[in-house]
Amino acid sequence: MFRSIEISVGLFVGIGLAALFMLAMQASNLGSFTSEGSYQVSARFVNIGGLKVKSAVKVSGVKIGQVADIDYDSNTFEAVVVMNIEDKFSQFPRDTIASIFTSGLLGEQYIGLEPGGDIKLLENQSEIRHTQSAMVLEQLIGQFLFSKSKDK
Repeated sequence: MFRSIEISVGLFVGIGLAALFMLAMQASNLGSFTSEGSYQVSARFVNIGGLKVKSAVKVSGVKIGQVADIDYDSNTFEAVVVMNIEDKFSQFPRDTIASIFTSGLLGEQYIGLEPGGDIKLLENQSEIRHTQSAMVLEQLIGQFLFSKSKDK
């Protein structure tokens, strides 16, 4: 009798650990995207916040790619973000806007693309010229507190 209880508790714990592992893989974006069948575009941001390599690239909430590389350009003092976008999503106008957004309770950041209206399209190794940097909570709080202290 005790043996069957021990076995069932062990199975329950094993299933729980497997579920936690799957959740961790999904949260870290290590699960699904490969760079085969994709093209690269880059964008420059003044501030990328907590954006990381392998963060999602989304359009209308649909994941279309991921961040491949993040570098710093010491000449322009900007972060350069390289994105891999799946080939089946190759119809983005050249004036597409790239913004950094935050999703979820953990504050996971991703790049959201908003297509423009240009007739010419982004190609492999293109650069997205219109960007919106990440909103940094600490800066917003600092600006709010500074404006309140000025009013007094």
